[in-house]
Amino acid sequence: MKLRISNDAAKWYIKELGLQNGSALRFFPRYSSGGGLHPGFSLGISVEEPYRPLLQVEIEGITFFLEEQDGWYLSGYDLVVRYLESQDDIEYIYEDDQENTTTNAG
Repeated sequence: MKLRISNDAAKWYIKELGLQNGSALRFFPRYSSGGGLHPGFSLGISVEEPYRPLLQVEIEGITFFLEEQDGWYLSGYDLVVRYLESQDDIEYIYEDDQENTTTNAG
């Protein structure tokens, strides 16, 4: 299980959320009507400081992380976050860390 954020995706979050150097962005599972790795859940984001991060990476001066209690959502997968220039939006890609297959959602 890994967390990979492209530099362009980090820049998009900085612009869209008004993040400053040293800010932190949490990824977490939330109840949803669809569009996620698990039925009934999708990936949410929140600007907050890490408490007990399971995964953490710093890009463009921003800490991106997933807390320990949310690890079940990515169990067996890597989360890849890319910027889609054509849509000026973010894409979440869930790569199977066992078989190297890919599932797109977002």
